[in-house]
Amino acid sequence: MGRISFSCLFPASWHFSLSSQVLPRLLVPSLRQLLFIGLVLCLMGLLYLLLVTGKGHLARVTDVDATDTSNPNLNYGLVVDCGSSGSRVFVYCWPQHNGNPHELLDIQQMRDQHRKPVVMKIKPGISELAKTPEKASDYIYPLLSFAAQHIPKNKHQETPLYILCTAGMRILPESQQEALLEDLRTDIPVHFNFLFSDSHVEVISGKQEGVYAWIGINFVLGRFNHVHNDGEAVVEVHVPGNDQQEALVRKRTAGVLDMGGVSTQIAYEVPKTVSFASPQQEEVAKNLLAEFNLGCDAHRTEHVYRVYVSTFLGFGGNAARQRYEESLIKNTAARNRLLDQHTGETAESPLLDPCLPADLQDEIGPSAQKLYLRGTGDFDQCRQILQPFLNRTNETQTSLSGIYQPAIDYSNSQFYGFSEFYYCTEDVLRMGGDYNASKYARAAKSYCSTQWKTLRERFDSGLYASHADLHRLKYQCFKSAWMYEVLHSGFSFPANYKNLKTALLVYDKEVQWTLGAILYRTRFLPLRDIQQESLKGAHSHWRHSFSFVNNHYLFLACFFIVLLSIMLYLLRLRRIHRRAAQHCTPSSVPWLEEGLGSL
Repeated sequence: MGRISFSCLFPASWHFSLSSQVLPRLLVPSLRQLLFIGLVLCLMGLLYLLLVTGKGHLARVTDVDATDTSNPNLNYGLVVDCGSSGSRVFVYCWPQHNGNPHELLDIQQMRDQHRKPVVMKIKPGISELAKTPEKASDYIYPLLSFAAQHIPKNKHQETPLYILCTAGMRILPESQQEALLEDLRTDIPVHFNFLFSDSHVEVISGKQEGVYAWIGINFVLGRFNHVHNDGEAVVEVHVPGNDQQEALVRKRTAGVLDMGGVSTQIAYEVPKTVSFASPQQEEVAKNLLAEFNLGCDAHRTEHVYRVYVSTFLGFGGNAARQRYEESLIKNTAARNRLLDQHTGETAESPLLDPCLPADLQDEIGPSAQKLYLRGTGDFDQCRQILQPFLNRTNETQTSLSGIYQPAIDYSNSQFYGFSEFYYCTEDVLRMGGDYNASKYARAAKSYCSTQWKTLRERFDSGLYASHADLHRLKYQCFKSAWMYEVLHSGFSFPANYKNLKTALLVYDKEVQWTLGAILYRTRFLPLRDIQQESLKGAHSHWRHSFSFVNNHYLFLACFFIVLLSIMLYLLRLRRIHRRAAQHCTPSSVPWLEEGLGSL
């Protein structure tokens, strides 16, 4: 009895054989069966293509693999964030630049063998060493030693190190700042072989910190990749300093709103040239507008950005509550003296506070001026009471405290709200994500008017976010109203604005301003790779292209050639059997008749 065998060598070889009893049914399939087999094989080929060529696109968003430190083409960089409460070192890495001057370095946070970000934090802040500046390098040593252990030793001398100090150092006298920085500049090169110079350690301004945060978030969102896809929002940009040049059309960047405990910050791109109401306003605007080129070539304008950044001290959630309570104490004491009353002096005669949940009792102020409060939970009244604390003025193009704010194109913009913008919407109200002002106001109003006893029962039942505590529960009503007023009355966002997302993470990653800092400070590094790319001859380009085809498309070409050969072979066998059937008697080939009957 005859047997036909097939075998093929792919990345994994396979082999099968057919007996003569089964063969006739397969040799005479219907045309629909052939098309079905071909379709299945084509889909398999397309699936392979998507898996192979799409791998790089997914890696940017799901960047959670351990960093391959054995890769000689991987570069590294360090940023030490010296904050007010402590210092953290962040280790970044990136592959060799692809030689395209239109693209930025693909910088990512380094991950250890457990796929955890390589980060280390120490306390307290470096500003605590103001009176002993000679200890600054000893203070920073554990951070740099930790980073050095994760970076291959042969890469140390080409790994840039930046030590950037923020709020804690800004409040120190300049002489104390300089003494601390000088100790770092002197001692670090003695103990570490990183790429480090005097300009790599400094105290950055709040404006710089805001710009770095804006860069980091937009980089993670992919807004600096100027390859346009259908459906993506774009914006027309007038490049600063090139008034005669045609406007650029590129991806719309995202603005950033961040409300912490002490301060509130806003940062967004200003795509068009701005006008000023007065020379004084123009002078103020110079300190709030940052113009910079993220690209490696100063002559190219596609990565030139004009960003507005403003930080408002005292406008964070906790600081605003403190200002509000101080006002209650002061105004109540004055009213009691004037009217000879004793409101708020005892728990039996409390001052009614619309910014606390209904029937919540609270005590504020020092013991000598203690004020007893009882919440009435009136969200709308709370908003009205808080409006004077925004310090708005009647001047045009201004926001909180009368600070200049260039116009925002609300019809073509997007913002991300972090910290309190997220906590206020998510922790208790469970409305994080896409922000809707009317739904948020209704939910906040309902929360404020709910009895405190009921809120406590819900809290004890675990109905709120896991990290929501009693402090959040007590002041959620106040902070909800404060966030609403800052957004809509302070920054003048319309109530029907639909393009604000409140978030804790971007693509499930915490985005630090340090990412933006290293992106900006290493922006000229691709020049080296671009120059090397331009020196390669046509032959090297052809060889590189052939290698790519060999890895992917050559396999697909062979796959489809084999597929076509199989189909042609089956069709040929089908014709042969049809001819044989015409010359044979029915009794002599019963198995063939049976097979043809299925056609």
